[in-house]
Amino acid sequence: MTGFTLKKGQSGLPTPDSTRSYWHQAPSTILLGHRTTEKLPPTADVIVIGSGITGAFAARELVHERRGVLLLEAREACWGATGRNGGHCQPMVYASKPTIARFELETYDFIRDLIARNNIACDWHTVGGVHGIFDKNVLEAVEQIMERLKTDHPDLAEKAILVKDDQGLNTLRVPQAYAAVYQPIAAKLWPYKLVAWVLERLLKDFPDTFNLQTKTPVEHLQHSEDGWIVHTSRGQVAAQHVLLASNAYTSFLLPKMTGIITPVRSQLVGLKPPTGDIPLEHTHVWARGRNDDYLIQRNDDGILIFGGERYAASGAEEGIWDDNDVNAQVGRNLRHELGRSLKLRAPGQEERTELDAQYEWTGITGYVNDGHPWVGSVPTEFGGRKDSKGYGRLWISAGYSGHGMTAAARCGVRVAEMILGKKASFEMPKEFEASEERAERVRQLDGWRNMAFVDKLRALLEE
Repeated sequence: MTGFTLKKGQSGLPTPDSTRSYWHQAPSTILLGHRTTEKLPPTADVIVIGSGITGAFAARELVHERRGVLLLEAREACWGATGRNGGHCQPMVYASKPTIARFELETYDFIRDLIARNNIACDWHTVGGVHGIFDKNVLEAVEQIMERLKTDHPDLAEKAILVKDDQGLNTLRVPQAYAAVYQPIAAKLWPYKLVAWVLERLLKDFPDTFNLQTKTPVEHLQHSEDGWIVHTSRGQVAAQHVLLASNAYTSFLLPKMTGIITPVRSQLVGLKPPTGDIPLEHTHVWARGRNDDYLIQRNDDGILIFGGERYAASGAEEGIWDDNDVNAQVGRNLRHELGRSLKLRAPGQEERTELDAQYEWTGITGYVNDGHPWVGSVPTEFGGRKDSKGYGRLWISAGYSGHGMTAAARCGVRVAEMILGKKASFEMPKEFEASEERAERVRQLDGWRNMAFVDKLRALLEE
């Protein structure tokens, strides 16, 4: 495209030369550079834009219901946020509304059962998650939330255990924390391999109805009487329905969603563990101020996959959609943070103040100004259209605010059910629904992505 100027905070197209994610070190030979047909078809029933976890699971639902799907990906398959995340799948039991917590728990079960049933080789391990609390104000808010859960939602209370005694904190490897929340329902996995399995199966089982086109960026959407025309770098395709599974990049195609879904660059490192380390039994997350940090340790090579610390950067990496570089200061913080937050070595051994990074990469996450993904028909406020019967044909499932692994798969399924006109097979949180009312309400909101964790907990207590 020429003569096109981005608004402040609007995303551009995914960059062709991105940093190399740890998870992309052994990409699928089937998916790499895959184009099911040499040329784009002139028409399609449903076009899905984006091949991460949302697009893959939406396409899976659609083709299983005998709908033709053209899946367009700007880069290689699963080369965006899903292929660049921290490898966690952990519901936020205590730090979410109960309806959202239950949705995430059910999504966790959905993914776990799919992997077990199909023996998917994606290194899924249920290990439990530790949430270190290093701020007294956070502890006070968590204590109030825990009491409320015990009284009003005992089914959730048993899935989030507050630990405050020294022995317990030492066992959880966070001796310097004021307290910690232990959530037994938490897993680590190789997310790229999960999505690659889904896409490979679709290519194998539905060769006549599933068409995957990599390295085909979508440049423009044009409304037509019968649906939409999707303009790409390789030509255009007309479709009845178009699904934006483009997460942080959504505002490029829907400029009116600029400020609603904001691209934010996240940074991760693969750290070599210190000599004499004791492998971590659990995954870890913690917050200091506005920074949210997250850590898993790989079973095979012991690499510590660690992300966060974006507030070390000027502007906190907000509005950045370019993942072909890393921020030097964020990288320095990531290499220095673990020594002061976790006990990696045996008791009595001093922690190293800096660890060596064998991998370092960035990924673009889509942060939503009211904190919830958008799932459903795109409101007219943002560029959607209604057909003669009042139905929308432009759809969205995007904006997971860095927490998509316990939501995106079933959000993709749910929006596919909407496209199909099927009755919902499960209940989705009302907060996720894309609607005209929500579009009008959130236009003036700002700051959710900038709120400190303690402020989000307090907002939860006030609801």
